[in-house]
Amino acid sequence: MPFSRNKTQYMAVLALIVAMIIWSASGIAIKQAMTVFPPLTMIILRFTPAVFLMLVIGLICRKSELFRLQKVERHDLPLFALAGFCQPFLYYLLETFSYDALNSPTIAEALLSTSPLLAPVFAAIFLRERVTRNNIIGILVSTIGMFMLVLVGSRNFSIGSYWGVLLAFAAVSAAVADSVVMRKIPAQYSPLTIIFYAQMVSLCFFIPLWLWREGPSALTAIEWSALGDISTPLSVAVISVHYLTIFSSVIAFILFCYALRIVGVSQANAFNNIRPGFTALWMLLFFGEQLPLGKWIGMGLIILGLFICQKQEKVSCH
Repeated sequence: MPFSRNKTQYMAVLALIVAMIIWSASGIAIKQAMTVFPPLTMIILRFTPAVFLMLVIGLICRKSELFRLQKVERHDLPLFALAGFCQPFLYYLLETFSYDALNSPTIAEALLSTSPLLAPVFAAIFLRERVTRNNIIGILVSTIGMFMLVLVGSRNFSIGSYWGVLLAFAAVSAAVADSVVMRKIPAQYSPLTIIFYAQMVSLCFFIPLWLWREGPSALTAIEWSALGDISTPLSVAVISVHYLTIFSSVIAFILFCYALRIVGVSQANAFNNIRPGFTALWMLLFFGEQLPLGKWIGMGLIILGLFICQKQEKVSCH
């Protein structure tokens, strides 16, 4: 593999791949959850247990570098607050409504995976990260593959509401901004600490909005007696929310935060291009959505682009 031989670098790449596999199924889970739960109610049901779960993990794993929960210094609080506002609050608010407005989870994943195009710009401006030629070539190749994955073989291609497209791109901007903020948070804080406080801050924004727009009546209106049957839409929706809570909101976020602080904003966000490929595979496995040859070629280009993006350039000396 053309990655650095450093073991930490390999672990970061593995963490990113696992995070993208988890997040690639999030769109499907969100679509399933929103067949029963209104958008904001689904978000509250997703992130409230996630915060409590991370609190428990932090209290149990006090000696772990990755999972210990630390006290935040007062002068660092604005960074944590900004991180929580950008993502989860702003990103997931925009993402949830974009999934609702777009026709297919695969299309939504493709649009939400365009962060590699914005990440180098944000990283160069705000973090002074060096963007190499390989980074640019790799991102472009991977992005071409990502669009092939979505567009090729789609006979009745229908995006859905164009508001969904605008919301998706706004969500991407919020996610990239969050990556920049997380890189600015001092390295002394563990990934769990960063994600715990960011999500706790986001709940301070989500809960008043939920009370204003939907409120407890959204929960009391549901026929909870149907939960006993595993095949009912309610049961599927509850299972989907559990997936979003445990895997998408806790495990994947911690893995991404860990890797981001090692490989940087541009390279970490480049892995978002593989999300539509995994989403397409999930759709094939669970819903029988077939993959024509062009989609497989697109996935190949995505993987090739990631290899190019991560490849170290030789520095010539004169």
